[in-house]
Amino acid sequence: MGNKVAREDFEWVYSDQPHADRRKEILAKYPEIKTLMKPNSNLIWIVTLMAFTQFLAFYLVKDLEWKWLMFWTYVFGSCISHSMTLAIHEISHNCAFGNSKAMWNRCFGMFANLPLGLPYSISFKRYHMDHHRYLGGDGIDVDIPTDFEGWFFCTPLRKLVWIILQPLFYTIRPICINPKPVSQLEIINLFVQFSFDALIYHFLGVKSVVYMLVGSILGLGLHPISGHFIAEHYMFLKGHETYSYYGPLNYLTFNVGYHNEHHDFPSIPGKNLPLVRKIAAEYYDPLPQYTSWVKVLYDFIMDDSLSPYSRVKRELKGEIKQD
Repeated sequence: MGNKVAREDFEWVYSDQPHADRRKEILAKYPEIKTLMKPNSNLIWIVTLMAFTQFLAFYLVKDLEWKWLMFWTYVFGSCISHSMTLAIHEISHNCAFGNSKAMWNRCFGMFANLPLGLPYSISFKRYHMDHHRYLGGDGIDVDIPTDFEGWFFCTPLRKLVWIILQPLFYTIRPICINPKPVSQLEIINLFVQFSFDALIYHFLGVKSVVYMLVGSILGLGLHPISGHFIAEHYMFLKGHETYSYYGPLNYLTFNVGYHNEHHDFPSIPGKNLPLVRKIAAEYYDPLPQYTSWVKVLYDFIMDDSLSPYSRVKRELKGEIKQD
């Protein structure tokens, strides 16, 4: 899927993002969708099970040979780690305990963060809300690559390197594009996470720490699940800035592939997004969509017309509210 559009800059638009208007239209026609805007209590138990699965894995890998350690780190650990980042995404939308218990969600996000090794959940929440409110907003939405990324990573080999290094760019991009003062919760997240890492190192040794950290990095880099980073908002078709994926990897990613549905209704847990599509099928079925994240990665790397510049970007007007 794609048309040949040479990119030397972002796709600048002067209209608002489409999701607010579509949300209003759909709710006027199908008000029953509001009943789907409720916490998913199953998320609590799923995340807890995933976390303890990784805790058990930390113990099981501590004496493995290095070659087998790296094998299981990529084949198993990276999948759980990436899935956990998307659980944190769900928690950032207060889908675990609801909007009335925001602090419970923040604390649970820090718990879900533990198997990843690096403090992530609190900062992600702050920047991700900006991504929804100001999709593609210049200087606000840190999901948009920097000009350097768009200019430099423009050949197949360089784009491959860029995808491998996605965790690095997602880490440094907020500092470059939209730096924010460090919050008290971010300091707590850092302290809790590094204390946990120190305990793992003390009781289980360096191999368990390598499994934890390298698994997180590999899972967010060149990995089938990482196709969602590209699939969600990179402009494979001119004029479309959000795309949904309806393939089997949604079972591992809390339905993050239902991305048009998610941006239209960010307060609906991933569990219920297929119902949104079913109820309002005439709004979603005609939109461009994917069935393979692996193919998305391949097409992005090999198509010379696609690069980090293949994003819709807009100048924001009026008052801007950030967390």
